Amino acid sequence: MKGEIRIFLGTGCFFLLASVSYGLATYLWGGDGLEPVGTAAIFLTSLLVFMIGGYLWATARRIDPRPEDDPLGNVEDLPGDQGGFAPWSWWPLVLGLSTAVTFLGLAAGWWLVGIGSVLGLIGLVGWVFEFSRGQHAH
Repeated sequence: MKGEIRIFLGTGCFFLLASVSYGLATYLWGGDGLEPVGTAAIFLTSLLVFMIGGYLWATARRIDPRPEDDPLGNVEDLPGDQGGFAPWSWWPLVLGLSTAVTFLGLAAGWWLVGIGSVLGLIGLVGWVFEFSRGQHAH
């Protein structure tokens, strides 16, 4: 968890510095004074990221080191199944295209939302039942 903790705490420091920089920049060059909404939003983002990093730090103190934390560890050291994924599957592409059509429909026309939703439902059912029929059924 040390890597995750460093990432979140480093990102929190970045957002804290960004909120101070943004506040100073809007105060000095804004003309109307401090822009409070953006400064507060970036500052609250830094607090959120610090909160996640703090949670990971507190959790890392309570549990044993994970196999991922061992710099000399191997993939085989991880317990359990790593997942069963079908590298030949086309259904994720169908779902991605249906999502693109649906979001395009939000901008271009609501009739595309219906087409994208139907296409997404077909893609989801196909992906879920991919191993229930055909040559790879089990």
